[in-house]
Amino acid sequence: MYQNEYERWLAADLQDADLRPELVSIQGADEEIKERFAASLSFGTAGLRGVLGAGTNRMNIYVVRQATQGLANWVKTQGGSQTVAISYDSRLKSDVFAKEAACVLAANGIHVRIYRALMPVPALSFATRYYKCNAGIMVTASHNPAKYNGYKAYGPDGCQLTDEAAAVVYDEIQKIDVLTGAQRMEFDAGLEQGLIEYVGDDCCEALYDAIKACSVRPGLCADAGLKLVYSPLNGSGLVPVMRVLKDIGITDITVVPEQEKPDGHFPTCPYPNPEIREALALGLELAEKTNADLMLATDPDADRVGIAVRCDDGSYELLSGNEVGVLLLDYICKARLEAGTMPKDPVCVKSLVSTQLADAVAVHYGVECRNVLTGFKWIGDQIAQLEAVGQENRFIFGFEESYGYLAGSYVRDKDAVVGSMLICEMAAYYRSIGSSIKREMERIYQEYGRYLNVVKSYEFPGLSGMETMRGIMAHLRQNPPAELAGQKVKSATDYENSEQTGLPAANVLVYALESGESVIVRPSGTEPKIKTYFTTRGENLNEAKERQQALENAVAPLLK
Repeated sequence: MYQNEYERWLAADLQDADLRPELVSIQGADEEIKERFAASLSFGTAGLRGVLGAGTNRMNIYVVRQATQGLANWVKTQGGSQTVAISYDSRLKSDVFAKEAACVLAANGIHVRIYRALMPVPALSFATRYYKCNAGIMVTASHNPAKYNGYKAYGPDGCQLTDEAAAVVYDEIQKIDVLTGAQRMEFDAGLEQGLIEYVGDDCCEALYDAIKACSVRPGLCADAGLKLVYSPLNGSGLVPVMRVLKDIGITDITVVPEQEKPDGHFPTCPYPNPEIREALALGLELAEKTNADLMLATDPDADRVGIAVRCDDGSYELLSGNEVGVLLLDYICKARLEAGTMPKDPVCVKSLVSTQLADAVAVHYGVECRNVLTGFKWIGDQIAQLEAVGQENRFIFGFEESYGYLAGSYVRDKDAVVGSMLICEMAAYYRSIGSSIKREMERIYQEYGRYLNVVKSYEFPGLSGMETMRGIMAHLRQNPPAELAGQKVKSATDYENSEQTGLPAANVLVYALESGESVIVRPSGTEPKIKTYFTTRGENLNEAKERQQALENAVAPLLK
């Protein structure tokens, strides 16, 4: 059957000149054909993500058109404004896919608001809310290697689609022929007819104002003399991050020149992920040369930010997403209490795989800490629940260990722009009182204990990878470990059991150990990986590391 689909694509008059040479080059290569045509990219709450290329299992204009027609069919049942917002990052063909989505929506009579140039995830979420859209589309593959692209769909609240809506869209997609089933008009015709409009400056300015309103010590940065190195990793963060930082008074910013301009090839960092030291190598070199106080790097769609801080000995240390999340929570709580701007019954929200140190910090400040499923949409959902009863101002901060942060309720996804602003403000404040981010992190560890959070990933590539992952998770459910590294498993929580957790079903297993430490196992929602999250605590870092390594050694054989 996949061979027939391949022959159909080969015979078609394809409108993307890059696809035909690829199809011709794999003639007679059964495995290559199978890899591209035996399956289709699945559409879920994370939308689509895949390798660029020809076929139903690749990202190309036909798969994008098919997905957008499915989304259009759903939008047409929703009433409301019949409008969809679109943004895109610097990845290869992101602008092409964004315009193709606009062409399909316009042909279906749906109004489109598309950014004139690349803009990050938070800008898409904001525009979706600003224009009271039915949905939003962000063309990105986040931090994946250059050969990937993707398509994330958002609901009217500016949050990624719910499971229910995604299931409806997926059902609609299944009805549509990938090559011929989507309606489409030319982009210029859509502009002429008023069905496609660019996002206005008013929306962009409102976004910047909303971000700056999240400052907890306004005006502090203007006189702080903070020296910064910044890298957008050839992505979409340059314009919004530089605009906001300069607006709050940070002017001594050196941008990593090799990573300044948008470039979907990511020539200096094949894996443009701020969690990985290699991606920040050029920025760290520049920070050392310029003696910067701080180095920041945002990923291609600028929803995540990584940082390196200067230590007392002049070296630079990368902080984890958990550490930055805890630092920001501590900083925001202390500043708002001092300024008298802490709301009544404040709430912070984090993913359940993020550090338990945040729970302890929240208790210290009298803040309710809510733990939700992995995926920032669940943090957005908590904000939405507060908004529904007129209490969105209770939300003060949300974060995920994977470098995603949000303060304020203006969007429903993580925002590296507000994250960058608050990190810089925090650095400026600690500098003004003779401290530093590094010293404050050590203070927190001394006060609450030396927590260590380590994430390990196990990859399962190829078509059989997903099946292997399913088998491993099924085996763990049927044969839960009674002990790990000599520690009794006090409880094994299966998040597929909503009655047990009180949360929506999710493919996550949590093992709580008698020591209070934990191991969490979950398949990635976007990559062929099983991720394991280890939380350990010791009198010092070495003890916490030893305990983590013992747990990792115990878990590894279970994931084969």
